[in-house]
Amino acid sequence: MPQKPSKSPAGKGPRTPAAKPAGVAAKRPKAAVKAAFKTISKATSKTTSKASQSVSQERIVRALETIAAHLSARGKPPAERESFKQADAFVWHPDGRLAAVPRVSRVELFLLKGVDRMRDILMENTERFANGLPANNALLWGARGMGKSSLVKAAHASINAERKPADRLKLIEIHREDIESLPTLMEQLRASSFRFIVFCDDLSFDGNDASYKSLKAVLEGGIEGRPENVILYATSNRRHLLAREMIENERSTAINPGEAVEEKVSLSDRFGLWLGFHRCSQDEYLAMVRGYCSHFRVKLDDDALEREALEWSTTRGSRSGRVAWQFVQELAGRLGVKLTAT
Repeated sequence: MPQKPSKSPAGKGPRTPAAKPAGVAAKRPKAAVKAAFKTISKATSKTTSKASQSVSQERIVRALETIAAHLSARGKPPAERESFKQADAFVWHPDGRLAAVPRVSRVELFLLKGVDRMRDILMENTERFANGLPANNALLWGARGMGKSSLVKAAHASINAERKPADRLKLIEIHREDIESLPTLMEQLRASSFRFIVFCDDLSFDGNDASYKSLKAVLEGGIEGRPENVILYATSNRRHLLAREMIENERSTAINPGEAVEEKVSLSDRFGLWLGFHRCSQDEYLAMVRGYCSHFRVKLDDDALEREALEWSTTRGSRSGRVAWQFVQELAGRLGVKLTAT
């Protein structure tokens, strides 16, 4: 009789593995391939993303370096910038450009009436500065139309009248909205051999405007300080350059109201000269009108001139040098006289 194969006891002897279905054996290599492909794909994508990030960063760095080099080159004054010789007055632009002003709009110093004391003080201060002696920054404040900016331009022209070209003062106007670029302007002027009056007309600050801090630093506070060859003249209708509501807001919101207001008011304190301009009297107003008419040869009977000038000021609601000049322009146009100095 044929013998039955003996069963090996559990755990004893070699066990022949059972044959696996062909389908199961085929699936596992495919799964391994897929897993390997995923791993490679992830690694490749990471490498690619890192490479693309690296390229992007390099491009950004190159772009920033190009921009920085361009700005640096533009910020440096060119050699011909010392051609301050081409004019006595310039207008500052915040992009670093100084535009020459061939002809300044101004009136003669002797035509400014009712401001004799302020005129003498400003002239003396300007002349000391022009001669290389210590002088103060000046704030001309007060009533509108009383000749604050006209006095600055007239003083500049008067000082230059008898000076050689190499010794002339240069007048540079900076607009109120460009005050933040004042340190850049100072840097350009510092190395020049000329002396400069930097002039800002109608200077004031409103709301949350913090550009006044740039002005404070230039006036006295910065490490470098104001260049020795630069002086600042400013005009304003406000003595402290700040709106009343701005000061009140600082007082109400600060932990120490006194200190907040002191910081704002200290801006005016940085001007060594405070020259106040007040509304003129009727006699001063008429003197202005007569002075203009005499200078420009506008002829009218004195009684008629006085009557019409007073009527003009009444319709304008004020008396000032500006109103007097506007009346003379009206009168000259009506009489067919050109306002050309004789």
